[in-house]
Order: sequence, then C-alpha cells, then structure tokens
Amino acid sequence: MSRTPIEAARGLTGEEVRAALTRDGPNRVHEDRRESLLETFLEEIREPMILLLLATGALYSVWGKLEDAITIFAVILVLVGVEAGNERRAERAIRSLSKLSEPTAVTLRDGRPVEVPTEEIVRLDVILLAPGRRIPADAHLLEAHSLAVDESILTGESVPVDKEASPERSPGEPDEDRRSEVFAGTTVTRGRGVALVVATGSTTELGRIARLAGEVRPPRTPLQLAMDGLSRSLVVVALSVSVLVPLLGFLVGDQPPRQMVLVGLSLAFATIPEELPIIITMVLGLGAYRLSKRRAIVKRLRAVETLGGVTFVATDKTGTLTENRMRVAATWPEDFAYRMLEVAALASAQPTADPTERALLSAALAEGIDIARLRASTRPRDEHSFDTARRLISVVCEREREGDVRVAVMGAPEEVLARAATRWTVRGERPIDPDASAAAEQAARDMAAEGLRVLAFAEKTLPPGPASQEEAESGLVFIGLAALADPPRPQARAAVETCRAAGIEVVMVSGDHPATAAAIARQVGLDEAGRMLTGADLDALTDEEIAGALDGVSVFARTTPEHKLRIVEAARARGHVVAVTGDGVNDAPALAAADVGVAMGETGTDVARESADIVLADDDFATIVHAVEEGRVLFANLRKGVRYYLACKVALIAAMLLPAVLGVPLPFAPVQIILMELFMDLAASATFVAEPGEPGIMRRPPRDPRRPFMDWEMTRSILVAGAGLFAAVAVAYLATWRADPSHARTVAFATWLLGHFFLAMNLRSERLPLLRLGVVANRLMAAWGGATVAFVLLAVLVPGVHDALRTTSLSAQQWVLAAGAAFAGTFWLEVRRWIGLSRS
Repeated sequence: MSRTPIEAARGLTGEEVRAALTRDGPNRVHEDRRESLLETFLEEIREPMILLLLATGALYSVWGKLEDAITIFAVILVLVGVEAGNERRAERAIRSLSKLSEPTAVTLRDGRPVEVPTEEIVRLDVILLAPGRRIPADAHLLEAHSLAVDESILTGESVPVDKEASPERSPGEPDEDRRSEVFAGTTVTRGRGVALVVATGSTTELGRIARLAGEVRPPRTPLQLAMDGLSRSLVVVALSVSVLVPLLGFLVGDQPPRQMVLVGLSLAFATIPEELPIIITMVLGLGAYRLSKRRAIVKRLRAVETLGGVTFVATDKTGTLTENRMRVAATWPEDFAYRMLEVAALASAQPTADPTERALLSAALAEGIDIARLRASTRPRDEHSFDTARRLISVVCEREREGDVRVAVMGAPEEVLARAATRWTVRGERPIDPDASAAAEQAARDMAAEGLRVLAFAEKTLPPGPASQEEAESGLVFIGLAALADPPRPQARAAVETCRAAGIEVVMVSGDHPATAAAIARQVGLDEAGRMLTGADLDALTDEEIAGALDGVSVFARTTPEHKLRIVEAARARGHVVAVTGDGVNDAPALAAADVGVAMGETGTDVARESADIVLADDDFATIVHAVEEGRVLFANLRKGVRYYLACKVALIAAMLLPAVLGVPLPFAPVQIILMELFMDLAASATFVAEPGEPGIMRRPPRDPRRPFMDWEMTRSILVAGAGLFAAVAVAYLATWRADPSHARTVAFATWLLGHFFLAMNLRSERLPLLRLGVVANRLMAAWGGATVAFVLLAVLVPGVHDALRTTSLSAQQWVLAAGAAFAGTFWLEVRRWIGLSRS
C-alpha cells in the first residue's frame, strides 16, 4: 500500500489502522516482557530466606515430626503466595501509571486530527508536528513551517536541525542531508509540520540503535539505599542472635542439640530483616498508585518519598493557578476588533491545542469571520514560531487574488509595538508617534491590571518573493490589543493557604505582563507574601542575590524558562526541597533540576512530561497540594510500618534470649516462630499502608531533609515498643512454665499474637491517642486484627491443630493472663499519649 502526498494528507481510516496494527504490531522500540505469575512465584522461592525455610522444613522431616514439616511447607506456600501477590499488585499499579502518562501524538484519522497514544501510530499515518512534541515514528515531511528538530538523542548534536518539506520526493528516496526526514524519539523545538510515517517500532532509526539494549531498572531511591544499609547491619545482629540463643540453650539450659539447630534456623529466618527493602518498594509503589487516584501520576518512585518534604513550590500561572479557559474579554480600539481577529485567525495554528489561540478563533467566528475561506484565499507560506526571546509569532501568507504577500503578527504588546512603524486609525494608516505608542502601552497596563492577558496584533504587506524573518517582522502596521480572561481556579486560594500553613513557600513564575501576574496573585492570595521581580530584574542579579531575595518575593513576571531554572537553583542553594511545575520544552531544565519536577498532563509537552517526576492529569495547583499531603501521609506511614516491624524483631530476639540466659526452655517452637514471622510480614507490609493521615498533618512544618530516617527518636521508639511486647511475653511465659511447659508455650504464643496486634494499633500514631484516631479507621488493620484473633482461637481451641502448631488448650485463668499481659505490655503507650496530651 502506497499513497501520494495528497492521498496521505487525508490520513488513514479506522479499518486501515486496525489492519496495520495487526500486521506490524504496536509502535514500541522493544516489547516489555512481563513475568508470569508462575515465574514470579518461582523467583520468590529462590529468595535466600525462603531457601533457609525450606532447609528448616527438610531438617524437620528428618529430625522432627512429619506434621511439623508439613506445617512449615504449608507456611512456605502461604508466605511465597503473599509476597508474589504483593509484587504483582505493585507491578500492576506502576504499569497502570505508565499507561496514564504515556506520550501521545496528533494524527489524521478519517480526515480529522485526533490525539492517540504513540503506540497506536502505524506506517502511512499522517502526523501533525508542533513545538514540544516528541516525534513518534520515522516520517517523511509533506509540509514544514519554520520547523526545527532536536536530534541529539540520535546524533549527539545539541543544535536543532532545520527541516524542509519534500512532497515531490517519494518516501524512501535518498535524501543525503535528511532534511525532509524526521525520526522517532527526536523533539520538535520550533515550527510546525505534517509528515507521513514510514517506519514504526523496532524498524525506526531509534529502534535499530536500541534493539540490543536490555531493560534498565530504575535507580534505587535514597530511602531504599538507607534501608539496604540498615538491613545489612541488622543481618549481623540477627545472625549473631540465631547462633547465640541455640548455643546458650544447649550449654545453659541443656536443650537437645537437634532442637537447638532447628531453633537457630527458625530464628535466622524470623529475625533477619530480608523483607525490609521489599516493604519499602511496595509501599512506594502502592503510594504512587494512591497518588494517581488524586490525579498525580508518579513517573519516578523517588518522587514519592521526596514529596512529603517539599518546602518550596515554584508554580506556573496559566492552567495551574488559573482555569486555562481563555476568552476574549475586550479589544482596544473596539473599531478594529474585526481586523485584529482576522489577523489572529491567520496567525493561529489549524487545528490548535493552545487555549489562547482557541479563544481567539472562537471570537473570530463569533465576529462573523469565515476562517476556512480566509485561510484558503491566503495560503500560509512561512511561519516564525513563538519563542521566549521574541515573544511573538508571525505567519507569512500568499494572497492569490491580490498577488502579494500578507504578514500576520501577534504577541506581547511591547514586542509588537517595538516593531511597528505605522498604526491603523479610522482615517487609514498613519505613522505611530510617541503619544500613540504611550496610549497603547497604557491601555495594555490597564487591561493587565484587571488580571487579563493582553496580546497585540499587527500586519504588513510585502511584494511577491522570498522574505527573511527580520523583513517580515519589521515595519509593521499596529492594529490594536485584545484582552483575554483566564479566571483563577476556585480552589487555588485555599491551596495556597494550605501550603503556607504547612510551612511551604509558594512563588508564581509567569511569562505574563507584571500587571497581569500581580492581578492573579492578588486573587489567589500570593500578593500577601511579598514583592514582585521581573525577568529584567533577575538579569541584573547574581545567583547569590537571587537566593537572598527569595524570602521577600512571591511573584516573578515576564520570565523565561532560563529565569525559572535560576530560581529553582537558588531555592535549592538555600536548602529548600523544591517542587516546580512546567509545561514547555524549555521548562525541561528546571523540571530536571528540581527535587520534584511536576509536568502538566493536559497542556504539557512530551518533553516536559518526560523530564518530570510527576505528571498532573488535571494541571491544577490544588492537585500539587494534595500530592504533597499524600506524600507526607505516605512517609509517616512508612516510618510507622518500619518502626513496628523492627520493634517486633527486637521483642522476638529478647523473648528468645532471656530464657536461654536463664537456662529455661525456650518459649516458642520453631514452627511457631515461622508463623509469627508470617504475621509480622503481613502487618508491616500491608496494614500501615492503609493508615489514614493524622489530623493536622498539613499544619506541621516539613521534615528536615537532612534528618536521617532512622534518627534517635525513632530508634528509641523501636526499643521502647519492642520492650513492652517482650515484657508481656516474658511475664506470661515465666509465670506459667514451671507448672506446665506445654501450657506455658501456648500462653506465650497467644500473648505474642495478641500483643503484636495490640502493638500495631498503638503504633498507628506518634502523637494522637488511638481513640482520637478511631479504633477502626484503618479497616485493613482492623480486618487483619480480626484474622489474628481468629487464628489464636483456632490454635488454642481446636484440638486438631494442636500437634501441628505445638499448642494446647488453656484455662480461663491462662486466657486472662495472655490477654492481660498483651494488653498491658502495649496499651501503656496509649496511656502515655493521653498524659502527654493533657500536659500540652
């Protein structure tokens, strides 16, 4: 199947696209290989701790009872199943986020422009190229208007390459300088174009380069690295204990050597914190999924742990603090509204995703301008795209009927006025004098002071023939001004106030007129925080001076992306944890430099989205605040889960070490140790993830980024909480072991299971009493607690499981002892919190 450029310009039909996808497959450089559930299960079985548990089960089948071995192997199946299920669930969550944030492309389908995922682009698709768009496939240019492409991903050359259309050359014909070809993975830096796709997926230039490259795992986060280091330290302690306890039991307590070997293996399994890195990854992955539910799509896991510590937010204005629903609110002078909007129709892209251009085109249609006929009679010949230096756009059009060339220009008032030689009046074209220029500037200031975005319009007639950009944009005829309204989002002011209450500084970085920026700042409450600086002011300051000025500035106007980068770097130099928003190609450096780069999902370019750590699905500033709040909750829950996990380890080690030192039988059988480990894993890795945020979490100052995760406060809390659970088990066991060791072991087992659930409930908060939080507010933990109680009843009351679990029936007095010791050893933490609350 081949098409002429004219046929190609109509695009493919839906049936042709489906046939091409069936034939060639999706437009991917390489296929993602996903492990099957069986592969994940087998990978979990190969984990060192599972192998250790298998060895324990094997030894039990030789030295111990067959029922014990069967129980251990059943536990292995449950444990591996839970871990494999958790890993698969986290993978699905991350994969769903990738789907939400994948790049898109605009293509012609059935004669209409539509936006589709890049994976659905097929050969012979007609794609529309625009600034900031990542090119989805190798393609042949049919049209090019001032088109330049960054091909550094393929060539390493940082200078953008100018492109030219070649509709006469058939796709596939030699093009030595490749000016008429664009390639997958490269980025449009300016201009627009239309291209015919000639290769997709692994057959593209990028695909050929990447074909042999393997999948690269994302880098481990600082928290994961810190936990890895902690795990290595704890492994030494755990192995020492797993050797010391059996040795003491053999030497001091005269315990059977074989039994002590099994105890040592079980202790090694239970006390080595092999699950800690897995827990961190799972919590971060599920946290990312929870953020996606609040319209914040996480691309890099490190952003999840960083969000909660953000102290400085540099936000865009348009579309983030405002609704990005532009409409033309006023024109100046009103007599020339028709002519201004006619120029706007010529200077705007067709079709367009830009909200400003959409508003201008809607106003032109309302004014009675036939845009289709206008553009048909004035064929666009050349286009000089908007950039942050010129702050205007110009389109050169050939007029068939007049036989000359018309130039349509729109942009920032000061830039257009600086290039104007004459102006339109009711008496025709007149020279523009200082008074007329001053009047236009004052009108622009008055409009901007009301929070309106102001654009100026001009035109020019040229003789037939080529014209340079300088010729096209000089000696213009100034027509007038149009003011566009973009109201603040209703929730923006409350979001700014929430940030301030949370100790987070917010600054607005805008390219708009200072008066426009100041008006929006007033409406969202940013004007109360300090003064304004413009891009020109920043140019006059050193980096150190900008850092020093940040404390008193809340609004930056008439800025470029380079200014935004300097602001971000200055904030980081002052020790801030910085989140920055961006949507354009030139925002990529600032997004990359920030601790958390936040790209706009609706209006952002592919480059901005790929440079960012998080993509906002709704471009709303309030979503950033929700994400920061979720980040704080997630980090707090992570601390709670790790604290509980390690406190249980401390309690287990102490509970096994004390009897060994005293020369009495150990309180737990190996199979019981293994079952207790299973319960600890479930609690630490699942229930704390579901903990709701504590009241007032966004009224606290951000955490110090220099503060280590395992600080002294957390270490002390782990030791204190672990000591309480240990004391409960020790008291219950030592009070009963002389009368009947089998009953004492059951009492200790029941005390442990009940106690570790009570401990989890008590560690849900560091500050608030449990009754203030709500006993069943964490439904997952409540359900797990119910399962724990049910398991204790099953282990003690059902004779059929006694032999398997090494338990026996208990008297009413022994039940009271177990439940009472578990309650007293953990709920004293609740009493301490109430006392602290009454004193504060």
